[in-house]
Amino acid sequence: MSTETTASVSTHVLDTGVGRPAAAVPVRLSARAAGPGDAPWTVLGDFATDADGRCADLPPLPEGTAHARLEFRTGTHREGGGDFFPEVAVVFAVVPGEHFHVPLLLGPFGYSVYRGS
Repeated sequence: MSTETTASVSTHVLDTGVGRPAAAVPVRLSARAAGPGDAPWTVLGDFATDADGRCADLPPLPEGTAHARLEFRTGTHREGGGDFFPEVAVVFAVVPGEHFHVPLLLGPFGYSVYRGS
């Protein structure tokens, strides 16, 4: 949940290759503050998608966060692996007080992300 000075994040992973949610995908959430140059990333925690492919219990971003990063370990969710993209990192700008739902649509040889609602 976001406040006027923080932002919140949720995500959803769908495996378009099999037409189902991607369960048990490890997800890492990190944040970095605004500032000159590239500020260091702070890891906020490691999570996993549920049976519906959702990761909705992510913590609020710290006050002053300018960018958030979701790292998906996508090579672990299918039996035998074989995904062309074993990891997907998504970095996005955040605005205090807003919620950012960032779904990942994952196929065997491609992926897409967008800001959802």
